[in-house]
Amino acid sequence: MTRPFKVLGIQQIAIGATSKDRLRTLWVDMLGLEVTGNFVSERENVDEDICVIGSGPFKVEVDLMQPVDIDKKPAVHTTPLNHVGLWIDDLPKAVAWLTAQGVRFAPGGIRKGAAGFDICFLHPKPSEEFPIAGEGVLIELVQAPAEVIGAFRAQLGAQTGG
Repeated sequence: MTRPFKVLGIQQIAIGATSKDRLRTLWVDMLGLEVTGNFVSERENVDEDICVIGSGPFKVEVDLMQPVDIDKKPAVHTTPLNHVGLWIDDLPKAVAWLTAQGVRFAPGGIRKGAAGFDICFLHPKPSEEFPIAGEGVLIELVQAPAEVIGAFRAQLGAQTGG
């Protein structure tokens, strides 16, 4: 089975709570992560602070999320580790190939995410039509920009001697 795309690395982890204040106390005040942005979406029912670990193409986002409306879905706070984001070198090819293999995607398709990259989500639960899913984990696929793709390829080349 030839896969027409590559998972390059972790792009983000997203952590949800009823209030970002307690999350910020740990991740920003205690652990020293830098808040680099904020994203609010009524449609996604999320108000998130975007923090970072590392730098350059190897930086990883830690998104601290709370719901815009605690009584609406999606309920970004009901699973404390909300989702994991993976850098993908060719998101459209990945979506087409994974769909053909029976992987279930969450509604919404490919769209712009909080950090400005194209994203989509693998559904946490399988269905009859799409029997492969995150088995309880929401997984975000994130289109890697050219500099991230290049950095990961250079790192791989250095590791393999080529």
